[in-house]
Amino acid sequence: MPARPDLDVTFYDHLAPATTAGVYTITVEHRLTKDGRPVDATAELPRAEGRYEIRAARFHLDPTSVHATYPAAGAAGRYTHVLPHITLNRAILPWERQLLGRATVPAPWLALLVLAESEAVDDPDAKGEFTTRPIGQLRNPAEAGTAGPELSGDIDDDLPCRTIDVPVDVFHAVVPREDELFHLIHVRDVRTAPQLRDDGEVLTEGEYAVVAANRFPRTPGTYAVHLVSLEGHLGRLAPGSLPGSEHVRLCSLWSWSFTNAPDGTLDPGTLLRGLVAPGAEDPENLALRHTPASGSAATPEEQYARTRLHHGYSAVAHRTLAGEATYAWYRGPFSPLTTPPLPTATLDGPHTTADHALIYDREYGVFDVSYAAAWTLGRTIALADPDYSAEAVAARRALSDRAATLAALGSDPDRARHDPDARPAAMALSELSSAGLGRRLVQALRADLRPEPVPVPATRTARAEPAALLADPRARQSLSAVVTASTPTMPEWLERLALLRGVPFNHLVPDPRLLPPESLRAFRIDEAWIQALVAGATDVGAHTSVDRDLDPLLRERLARAPGSRFPAAGLLINSELVRAWPVFDLLATRGGEQVGELRRDHLAPDILLVLWDDVPDSVTIREPGQGIHFGIDSEQRVSLRHLTGDDIGYPTGTEFPDPASGRTVFDHLRPGRPGALPDVLDLHGTDGFVAALSAACGADGELSPGQLALELVNAPLEQLLLPAPTAEETT
Repeated sequence: MPARPDLDVTFYDHLAPATTAGVYTITVEHRLTKDGRPVDATAELPRAEGRYEIRAARFHLDPTSVHATYPAAGAAGRYTHVLPHITLNRAILPWERQLLGRATVPAPWLALLVLAESEAVDDPDAKGEFTTRPIGQLRNPAEAGTAGPELSGDIDDDLPCRTIDVPVDVFHAVVPREDELFHLIHVRDVRTAPQLRDDGEVLTEGEYAVVAANRFPRTPGTYAVHLVSLEGHLGRLAPGSLPGSEHVRLCSLWSWSFTNAPDGTLDPGTLLRGLVAPGAEDPENLALRHTPASGSAATPEEQYARTRLHHGYSAVAHRTLAGEATYAWYRGPFSPLTTPPLPTATLDGPHTTADHALIYDREYGVFDVSYAAAWTLGRTIALADPDYSAEAVAARRALSDRAATLAALGSDPDRARHDPDARPAAMALSELSSAGLGRRLVQALRADLRPEPVPVPATRTARAEPAALLADPRARQSLSAVVTASTPTMPEWLERLALLRGVPFNHLVPDPRLLPPESLRAFRIDEAWIQALVAGATDVGAHTSVDRDLDPLLRERLARAPGSRFPAAGLLINSELVRAWPVFDLLATRGGEQVGELRRDHLAPDILLVLWDDVPDSVTIREPGQGIHFGIDSEQRVSLRHLTGDDIGYPTGTEFPDPASGRTVFDHLRPGRPGALPDVLDLHGTDGFVAALSAACGADGELSPGQLALELVNAPLEQLLLPAPTAEETT
């Protein structure tokens, strides 16, 4: 599976509507002037006046306005370092209404509140629940000590709306301050092909409004997220601004819930770091080979064994033809180094046994059974497939029959010009259509009757051998036609086999110690091993000398298409990361160009195999991502990004706060309520997060909402695998 393309996303600070929602009056007057001076009219000119209303969402939010939420509704996972957010299809929505008493434009009227269990009267279990009440009870609660919003204008108090009651201390603890609202809402402009992300969010082209929360769900448990209207609550957002009130009634336009369960989920970043950690010291540690014992070899025999292990071989049990039990060396198609090509005569067939592919080390008296095992495996896989084996046998029989027919025709001069592919009576029709037939027929009828001479027996020649038929263009063309007609699916079947489909895992990785749990191994492909595998399948059905002589025609038909290549390199990952996140981005390049991915398969729930058509010089593995979400990394810091220039949006390689300071983003939180863990960002307080982050980014003044969103994008972790530096690179 190819890696998904990168997103093309632009963040904007806000959208400023030409006119906000409300009732407006238009007055049209006629005035006469001359040279800039008014002219009195004998009769008063008519005056026109009209009223109109611009409506926008106020107490209800259409479900089609919600594009996505993060975390997704009902999700459970590790969200300790995440700021929940909601994405709205209508990009202008957060700025369509004007907050009473606020002349500053733009001034969003929405906020996203994250509430834990028992923090909302109407939603004690934090399930995203609400109470439906008439708008009149929202504005003027009947319950003593409950403050509703101060709303103006013509409002139908009988219409229902979704409401929640929140204790005043909880409200002041989690609600953004007046000067913080501006930084928590921005516009996302997506310009990319539609993508289905792993959390179900479909990123499609367009403009969206994004409302982010200011609270990290640091404590394990269930949380409810409510998109609330702050209209009528301006001036009440700071502590101490609601004296005498015990609860605040809010209009909840949208709500959902999620569960933060950090102990019950896997951390993909930690798993990914662990996979590539051995390569930090030496990239060769990620090669698919055994790790020899420490220390130097004491004997030549030990050095020989160490060399074999370094070359990727494993020792396997082996029984000789004489019945002796011993061991042999075996290496599958995955090699930690470049393998030399085999002599072409080694795999020229057809063969009926694997003896031709055995390699014998005379010095140590040990067999290398790698290619013999590959040939036998290819033959076994082919015979296990009844469709393939039946087609292979039928093709060889049809080819043998045609060769016999051509040999018989070639030995008889009168029949040699017959086409065995022609339909019955086609020769007679050819004679009838030949030139001069009518004249010859008339002459024969006018001639005197006389006895015919005894025919002279035709001189027969010896039958041609099947191999000799291949030198005759006409015979070769006829035989090739038979092969093509008899093998409709064999070429495609062998192509799949060349990608190692159907090959048992223990033939790919003969020893589990080569790929232990939580490991990543890179390898090159031994092309000769795949050739032996394909040869074993191709040799099925070859039993006679005729099959041997005609085999070049069958191999010519089954040869790979021009331009197609065997796999050249690949990657194996054995990790819980694969089980938990089956889909994640993995990009291989060579010289800056992407390498073609031939296969990506899960050989087991926790084992991933990737094959490429070339040997990459870099491989980038990205932590599984869940769309675009906001937060901090596992070290509780922000990985800073460029805000200007050609590298805008790309990581700068620095973090905030500086790791050397020992501080984290959690040092920029509001003081928690008594007995509660601090978890709400203090954007503009005494130790304001925005000011400190702006200084770390080198920005002139404060970061804008779009810039803050860019810095808080919690991008997936990337791990880059590179080859070992050469001697010249290390000097």
